[in-house]
Amino acid sequence: MDQILIKDLIARGIIGVNESEREKPQEILINIILFTDLKTAGASDNIHDTVNYRNIAKQALAHAESAKRFTVEALAADIAYLCLEHPNVLKVRVRVEKPGAVRFASSVGVEIERSRDG
Repeated sequence: MDQILIKDLIARGIIGVNESEREKPQEILINIILFTDLKTAGASDNIHDTVNYRNIAKQALAHAESAKRFTVEALAADIAYLCLEHPNVLKVRVRVEKPGAVRFASSVGVEIERSRDG
């Protein structure tokens, strides 16, 4: 299966369970892998035959900045299901990280994989 990569998308949003995390937006790092079939798009060179990664990136960014989720798990699931709304996306892998959330670690986060069949 072919893949479209959206790497190191940086959002600023409210995420976390601690009171201090709920007060002001913090950096959220998002990586998305969209699994699809790119044969037709490769032959036609037509944007309508592929997944428009720019639109998905904009939607993921807007959601991350407005959702105000408590957990990175919930935000990752939101983004995964948002990606699967696009008809050509068969499966998605989403990684959501909070840089600097844990002392002595560059970031902490989760990576999930979801597909149309469950």
